[in-house]
Amino acid sequence: MNDIASLNPALVNWTGHEGLPRFEAVRDEDFGPAFDAALAAHEAEIDAIARNAEPPSFGNTVVALEIAGDELSRVSALFWSKAGAHTNETIQALEREIAPKMSRHYSKIGTNPALFSRIDALWERREDLGLDVEAMRVLERHWKSFVKSGAKLDKADQDRLAAINEKLASLGARFGQNVLADEKAWALLLSSEEELAGIPDFLRDAMAAAARERGEEDKYAVTLSRSIIEPFLTFSEIRELREQAFRAWAARGENGGETDNRGIIGETLSLRAEKAELLGYENYAALKLDNTMAKTPDAVNGLLMQVWEKAVARAREEEADLARLIAEEGRNHEVMPWDWRHYAEKLRAQRFSFSESELKPYLQLEKIIDACFAIGKRLFGLTAVEKKGIPAYHPDVRVYEIRDASGKLTALFLGDYFARPSKRSGAWMSSFQSQHRLALKNGETGEIPIVYNVCNFAKPAEGKPALLSIDDARTLFHEFGHALHGMLSNVTYPSVSGTGVARDFVELPSQLYEHWLTVPEVLRTYAVHYRTGEPMPQALLDKVLAARTFNSGFATVEFTASALVDMAYHTTEGVGDPMALEKATLDKIGLPKSIVMRHRSPHFLHVFSGDGYSAGYYSYMWSEVLDADAFAAFEETGDPFDPATAARLKDNIYSVGGSVDPEDAYKAFRGKLPSPEAMLGKRGACGLEGTRATPVRPEYTAGV
Repeated sequence: MNDIASLNPALVNWTGHEGLPRFEAVRDEDFGPAFDAALAAHEAEIDAIARNAEPPSFGNTVVALEIAGDELSRVSALFWSKAGAHTNETIQALEREIAPKMSRHYSKIGTNPALFSRIDALWERREDLGLDVEAMRVLERHWKSFVKSGAKLDKADQDRLAAINEKLASLGARFGQNVLADEKAWALLLSSEEELAGIPDFLRDAMAAAARERGEEDKYAVTLSRSIIEPFLTFSEIRELREQAFRAWAARGENGGETDNRGIIGETLSLRAEKAELLGYENYAALKLDNTMAKTPDAVNGLLMQVWEKAVARAREEEADLARLIAEEGRNHEVMPWDWRHYAEKLRAQRFSFSESELKPYLQLEKIIDACFAIGKRLFGLTAVEKKGIPAYHPDVRVYEIRDASGKLTALFLGDYFARPSKRSGAWMSSFQSQHRLALKNGETGEIPIVYNVCNFAKPAEGKPALLSIDDARTLFHEFGHALHGMLSNVTYPSVSGTGVARDFVELPSQLYEHWLTVPEVLRTYAVHYRTGEPMPQALLDKVLAARTFNSGFATVEFTASALVDMAYHTTEGVGDPMALEKATLDKIGLPKSIVMRHRSPHFLHVFSGDGYSAGYYSYMWSEVLDADAFAAFEETGDPFDPATAARLKDNIYSVGGSVDPEDAYKAFRGKLPSPEAMLGKRGACGLEGTRATPVRPEYTAGV
């Protein structure tokens, strides 16, 4: 067995710029032995805490747990970043090996009787320990984690729970790899002008670059990257090609053979149900919703169905409008899923006198990045300074220093914006290092956050700017909102740092940040034409703002259908054939034939590639109840950058992490909790005045 001292020091001693990892010094083959050594080192630390002869105290038990496993955290952060954003066959093989190994490790910790005895003793006399609010939250989090890990079960049930968790880890790794394999394997190559009918120049450039990545010169590739497939479905005039591309997109994970995920879904759901039963919960949703704001499956389904009824009625109206447009073209086909985006774009151009292709030249990636940073400075006093020439885990990744109003370095931020075959789809935020103020083994006190955003925008041809859709721009703002949640963290303990909050609260800072994208002042300043530098004309800006809730019935239906299926999977006893349950659920709620789930089950990465959003996909909508009300706090002042409101937002939402109960944190900012009507009133899907073009952007995540 290797020890840490014998391994590549770049894995655990981060001596790069301002404490950044030296990515260029880490090789793929370093990870296997490093995990073995780091796991062993962490196990020894845990054993020392559990066997401590001193009576349990908050310091020698809880604080000791908080700082234990630093080497494992560092190796893991480097590995999982690469597994998600720049993988290869070596990394994928290691992922299949490491995922169950990590599960075994944490199962062993969670059922360590001597360790739980110390935690349990502290929990029993928690009121006598003199703990502040944050320390009490940390103790509670550790105690509940041990209980949910099976600490109170008998040995036989603990062993079974450990086996379940290990298998679930393996299944989740396979699920994600299968989706990526299907995405990489499929491309529709086009070459003739007839095949390219309707495709605007910006999309041609992206498709040409994608074809060159696949070794195809003078061709254009439609890939399953959202930044290419969605605009292709929007602009292509060739219905047969749209259908071919859409069916490939919808069939990811459902193509038979080694990458088919349907069997994985069934096994995953069966194991999750057994796990919930072992831990004394009615179903897996009840287990996952314990300790969230929603609290129960009934509360979640109540919100979802309240939105569903209005959204599906709105979508039916939108569908009728599209059908009329199809008929006006002399066609006699129904509105099908591969038609919706295409005709919705034509209807938008007709109704609001602008198209996505007219808007896109004003949405340059570089300018939208600048806007994200500028708003962060205006609201929170942060300045971003790009440091060129610093190696990261891929040449496309940019490195920034984040400094506060006094010039003090408060965080490092990495931006990884372009799609590539080695990156899983979607967009997410994660951290190499979380903020905290504890004393460490190396004698240092505290750490600054090192946060990264990953997106999948189409990479432009050499010398051309990357142009975004309005949804792409929202993606950028959303993920930077998550990043701010990590970078503005100001807590003592790492377990409650940054995004370490309830799942249905974690999307509030990100979804709230999206609102500033469509503040007119922001668009006038940063939405400038990539050729002329001229700002977006006022007439076009007015049209964009007027169209913010256009097509919102469709957007809400495709999201809510996915959330309802997620809940059905995790509340139904004896799921049986999961694809049959998916169909039965959609039939029951009346999903229009012209719309599909935003994420069909075989590629529902949020729910099946890990445990993060299982029985939790609803959380984007739950957080929207909060973000609609939170932005209203600014609107009520008449200033979207009101300093006093921004200060309350920073102090009570962005900086407190999980150190405060989320309801208390929100009430400290706003004075009260909102009702669902606050969100419904913002949604065009409800037939009311609204402010958002796309009600939710559920491909985003706050972590991996």
